[in-house]
Amino acid sequence: MVIDFHTHIYPDKIAEKTIEKLKASAPGVKVYTKGTLDSLRESMKKSGISKSVILPVATRPGQFDTINRFAQDINSKYDDLISFGGIHPLDENPEEKLLQLKQNGFKGIKIHPDYTQTFIDDEHYINILILCGRIGLTVVTHAGVDPAFDVVHCPPERARRVLELVNEKSGVTQPFIVFAHLGGIYSKEEAAKHLLGSNCYIDISCSFSSLESWCDTDDDDVIRVIKTHGADKILFATDSPWNDQFSYVHHFKALDGITEEEKELILYKNAQKILSLQGV
Repeated sequence: MVIDFHTHIYPDKIAEKTIEKLKASAPGVKVYTKGTLDSLRESMKKSGISKSVILPVATRPGQFDTINRFAQDINSKYDDLISFGGIHPLDENPEEKLLQLKQNGFKGIKIHPDYTQTFIDDEHYINILILCGRIGLTVVTHAGVDPAFDVVHCPPERARRVLELVNEKSGVTQPFIVFAHLGGIYSKEEAAKHLLGSNCYIDISCSFSSLESWCDTDDDDVIRVIKTHGADKILFATDSPWNDQFSYVHHFKALDGITEEEKELILYKNAQKILSLQGV
């Protein structure tokens, strides 16, 4: 079994336009699906992926209802897709909105500090993270550089301070925050210093320089993170459509230096735990 914990799709009527806009904002970035639900499922079938977690991004206040209606529709219709919710840090009544997501069966939310131009240690994000911890919603956040932006809004040092504060204020002892992209794109030394060994999950999307251009980490870096942070806190992820699921699955499975038991944890067992034991 393989669970991809980090994918993106868009409604069919805006998918092509959205993909072209995002490509234009980050020259050199490749696209491997059409950004639609059907194209993701085709990619999953080709790649041997059993389930994909879809991560919507609210880029401005007021998108909450539209984004999460689309996400809930996916969750009600497809067994192989699990969409998280999305919320903007400046949305009004975040507690009410997050409780609504929880009551509607959502397993977690995605945040993207760069797309909201808001640092991860902003009080609005800290409040959202504390609330998610208290009610049992997993949070996936972009971490490190985003090729479309000049400012890094979630660098590892800020992420670690937020993590410690949120863990203290929420009272949650199990990890529930996922820092994407091996803890931070183009931030491997800082991520190693500030995040490895901490109480969080790390996903491996955008982590193999042999498979993509926007990446400075290689197989040895990925293996070192797994061994240092612990395979029980690492999640398989691709960031589709920006990376190729087929290449990622086969490349990861062929890695030397980690055991088959560690690969199983990363490929699906850790994700199963997050997705099936939410709130327990």
